[in-house]
Formats: sequence, C-alpha cells, structure tokens
Amino acid sequence: RASVWHNNFCCNLFCKMAPAVGFVGLGAMGSGMASTLVAKGIKLKVFDMRAEAVENMVQKGATSAMSVRDCARDVDVLVVAVLNDKQVSSVLFDEGSGAVTGGFKGTCVVCATVSTAFAEEAAAKAATMGAQYVDAPMSGGTAKAAIGQLTFMVSGPESLLQPDAHARNVLEQMGKVYVLGPKPGQGSSMKMVNQLLCGVHIATAAEAMALSSKAGLDTRQVFEVITSAAGNSWMFGNRVPRMLNDDPTVHSAVDIWPKDLGIVLDESKRLGLPCPMAAQAMQQFLAARGLGFGTNDDCSVVKVYEALGAPKVSRTPTDEPAAKKSKTA
Repeated sequence: RASVWHNNFCCNLFCKMAPAVGFVGLGAMGSGMASTLVAKGIKLKVFDMRAEAVENMVQKGATSAMSVRDCARDVDVLVVAVLNDKQVSSVLFDEGSGAVTGGFKGTCVVCATVSTAFAEEAAAKAATMGAQYVDAPMSGGTAKAAIGQLTFMVSGPESLLQPDAHARNVLEQMGKVYVLGPKPGQGSSMKMVNQLLCGVHIATAAEAMALSSKAGLDTRQVFEVITSAAGNSWMFGNRVPRMLNDDPTVHSAVDIWPKDLGIVLDESKRLGLPCPMAAQAMQQFLAARGLGFGTNDDCSVVKVYEALGAPKVSRTPTDEPAAKKSKTA
C-alpha cells in the first residue's frame, strides 16, 4: 500500500509540474511511447505524417498538431521518435518545416537510432540555433513501449539530465534511463552495441530453428527446450514464437536491420575493429529483403533459410516434423 501511495504521489506531483511536450513520430514504437505519456497525464501535442495515427492519439487525450513546427510551438520538450537520421534532420533542420530552424529553443529528445557522428553533428547544429539536443535512443520493443518499460540510453549536457530536468522526467515516464555521459553520441554508441547483439541474435535464432527443422525435430519442442537451456536469449524467446506461428504482425521490420547493422559496420570500419558477426547477420537481412520481406516483421529472416532448403519452421501444435513424416510414409 505504501508503494502504491508513493507511486501515485510521484505521478501526481510530476503531472502538476510537468512540462508541455511535443511528440513527432507515431509509428510502432512512437505510438506506444506517446500513449504512455498521455496515460500518465502529460500535456502532449502530437504530429505524424499519417492522419490516422494522430487521430488515434487524440482519442486517447493528446492534442493534434498540423505540422512539425506547430508541434514544437509552446512546448518545453520535443520528443523525436522517427526511423533514421534523414528523418531526424528533416524534423529538426528542414529549412521550410523543421522545428529548430523554425525557432524552437527547447530540448530536442531524439530517440531514433542514428550514428554517433550524426548525433554529435546534430547536437552542435541545434546548439548554434539556440536549442538543446539529448541523444536518447531506446530499446525494448513495442510491447514495452506501450507499458512504459523501455530502456533509454541517454547522453547530453549534465544540466539537461539532472533528476529535476524536464527532459529526464519525460524519459522516465516512458522507461528506465541510463545516462552514458555528457557528450551527445555516447547514447547512440551504446545503442549501436545493443543493435549488434540484437541483429546477430535474431539471425542466429532463425538459423538454429531452421537447422532444427531440417534435422527433423519438432520446432515447438525445440523452442521449449532452448528457452530452458543455456542457449536461450531474449531475442530467441521473443522472435521464435512469431516464427512458429508465422505471425504476420509487424513489430520490427526486416528493413530496420540493414540500417542499424550498417551503423555498426560503418563505425567498426572507422574504429578499425572487425565485426564479422554483425557483417554476417547483415547478409541474412539483406537476403530477406531481396526475397521481398523487407516490410515484414524481422522474424521473416527465417524464410531465407527456408528458401535454401529448410522445411518450414512454422508449425501448428499437431504438425509432425518433416523428417519424421518422410521416415514413416
């Protein structure tokens, strides 16, 4: 009871002192993040190129903006949850429509996955125009975005990340905040490391499941065993059920990985450190894209192995393994 009272007290106190927040980007992750802020009583103004995404958030209690500049008008913090560095540049610095070029002087909290160099350059550019930049990429997927349990890898000027700072308070409403340092780009470096592991784990999960199917094992039983064994990983436990069910829902698209692993490989080249596992995983996602699965969920990387001869990994609970059928036929 004391814990519930404390949480409610903190939430009510935050809402009374809360900054006005603009939110640009209501995609798979952004919609969950924005929903979390609205549910916690944050005064939120939202913008997305898709009118239906904005309307969905308005029905939850947000205010709609007509443009990026409108979204940034009269807010203290502008959260940018778009796909890549090109979109971040457009949102912040486009000559005709960008928030910062349009006079925004508050704090830009950029949650996109971008390169370290881009974050450094964008922060410097924003500063020359009178705005602040917090490098705050996130991880955790759509499910955690929707319940405020994301992990934020954050870097920026210390004054913007103090416990009572607006930017930090907004981030903490959406998940756990890890401050990596005062230099924009450090957060993106951390996200790069995370994405190396995630991309490799998804590709190897697909490879393991394809191998088990080719060996004639029951793929559902394989999942049960591995999730209780040392070979398990968070990505295995999260992505393999989608492979088993051939789930068409897109939580994270294949197309994200050539971008994110591309950042890993570009940085590995700049630093002079080979990253062969990342490079191999990249090839599998490029192959999946080449087979036409670019906009599908990233669990579709398993279909690369199926195209190379593995029996289908997806299976209803009553299906027999392909090899067993051939032996008993």
